[in-house]
Amino acid sequence: MYINDAIRYRMNCEQVLFYSENCFGTADAISFRYRTLRIFDLKTGVVPGSVHQLEIYAALFCLEYDIDPFKISIELRIYQADEVIVYDADPEDIAFIMEKIQEFDQQIEQLKIEEEL
Repeated sequence: MYINDAIRYRMNCEQVLFYSENCFGTADAISFRYRTLRIFDLKTGVVPGSVHQLEIYAALFCLEYDIDPFKISIELRIYQADEVIVYDADPEDIAFIMEKIQEFDQQIEQLKIEEEL
């Protein structure tokens, strides 16, 4: 299902999402078309997948490409054990994660500067 859906939505696979040296990730499959961001994650293990990882990827995407999460639709999917779990991301959650990424990135950079002194 994962492969067929990724092909159907013409998704890019193993897409690096980069905000800074301190915060980045790699989405299994991602596309942004017609103001809809889709991020799919394939889980092959027995530990249940978490949508939080995909929310972070959505926040990274919005930060990297300067996209307002309130102006797009965000569909997140987890493929695991022959099941597909679909989430419509809440833009408020994505905006909150974006703020935290920016805040913590600044703190990490400050700590790096202080460590050099």
